[in-house]
Amino acid sequence: MSDFAAQRLNMLESQLRPNLITNPDLLAAMGELPRELFLPKRLRGVAYVDEDIPLGGGRSLMEPLVLARLIQMAGVGKTESALDIACGPGYSTALLARLCHHVIGLESDHELALEAASRLRDLGIRNASVVEGPLAAGHVARAPYDVILLEGAVEEIPSSITDQLADNGRLVTVMRREGDVGHVTLVTKRAGVLVSRPGHDAATLPLAGFARRQQFVF
Repeated sequence: MSDFAAQRLNMLESQLRPNLITNPDLLAAMGELPRELFLPKRLRGVAYVDEDIPLGGGRSLMEPLVLARLIQMAGVGKTESALDIACGPGYSTALLARLCHHVIGLESDHELALEAASRLRDLGIRNASVVEGPLAAGHVARAPYDVILLEGAVEEIPSSITDQLADNGRLVTVMRREGDVGHVTLVTKRAGVLVSRPGHDAATLPLAGFARRQQFVF
């Protein structure tokens, strides 16, 4: 067993399973997908640590447990489509591709978008594609989506994104108000109505561009 394979197994047995990650398809995907290949060589030695890995420019690779909790909460189905917002180097997009019919990875950083597309291509993942564009706009060209993953801690989810959810669609992210701890959060859409349900605490790094809009009082 290679060193990275041993680290993947340790991630499953010490980070994910003890914290009630039980979806067998998700566990299989995370146990097989080489997370280290989605990081620059200087960071591959810490690919499986249980914390966010900063990538520079205010971006990071999300902690494995938090990402797993979000994906498990979303209940991704084999015939469904997904939008992965702020996909970074493409690890989460590759995971979702193993669980659903098709996934779009949206990335605003040009270099990260190129890297994500290259990794997916190198791994032979054919049911995922990467598009470059502003994160808060989503990707309306392929909407609606059954699942939207918004990677990073956000204070507010713009309607431009929730409008792209299909009926009975699910959006998952980490919601965090200024000064508060973040919470993994599931937002469901039924008959046009959004319902939010918070879950476990998550010390996820913030995602730029999703700050709460100021409320003016006269």
